[in-house]
Amino acid sequence: MKRRTLPVAAALTATAALLLTACGGGDDSSKGNNDKIAGADGTGGSTSPSPSASASTSTEKNAPSFDFPSDITVAVDRESTGDATKDAVLRDLAYAAEARLEAFAKGNGQTANLNRYFAGYARTYWIDRVAELKKQGLTVTGHYRFFDFEVTDVANSKTAAVRYCEDQSKAYGKVIKTQKVQVTKPSDKDFILNTLQVAKDSAGDWQVTRQSWKKGDASCVRG
Repeated sequence: MKRRTLPVAAALTATAALLLTACGGGDDSSKGNNDKIAGADGTGGSTSPSPSASASTSTEKNAPSFDFPSDITVAVDRESTGDATKDAVLRDLAYAAEARLEAFAKGNGQTANLNRYFAGYARTYWIDRVAELKKQGLTVTGHYRFFDFEVTDVANSKTAAVRYCEDQSKAYGKVIKTQKVQVTKPSDKDFILNTLQVAKDSAGDWQVTRQSWKKGDASCVRG
């Protein structure tokens, strides 16, 4: 879902902002290319689930199952670091990225996966954004790619600072009532750098607690 100016054309604008990842970054018109979630600002092999349509389920133990509509595909490029803790963090970070997209696609911010992989301010923020997008009569469609996952710091095996890139060059907003896809012109801002803080919960899952993003970051832009 491309985001231009809040993330482009009037409707898309609204969509993108809500979707940071489901369609772009934060509000370009008011914040420039650096966007932060209120109360949730971030710090800052093998490939797992690749293009998935309709449903995406990993073979990893206790992995979540994702249910995407047929017009959404997802590619997750995540390589092993060789470190068990870092690999677990990045695994759950990838799940969190898919969980957020799934919530927007379903128009439901209270999905089991979003509640599992988000906590605190980050969870509250995305619940509100999903509801806002649905209220505007919009949803998401297209292809989403998550890549360049990296753990930048781990503290006492309980919290970590992480980052990953997102490619929304083939992702768009869609009007629910008419099913009209809001196609936008590709640009560097379709590539988003996400920086996050995650914390391990009592169930052993790493949950996103804080998050920020920057559209068009040179480290994420691909030709």
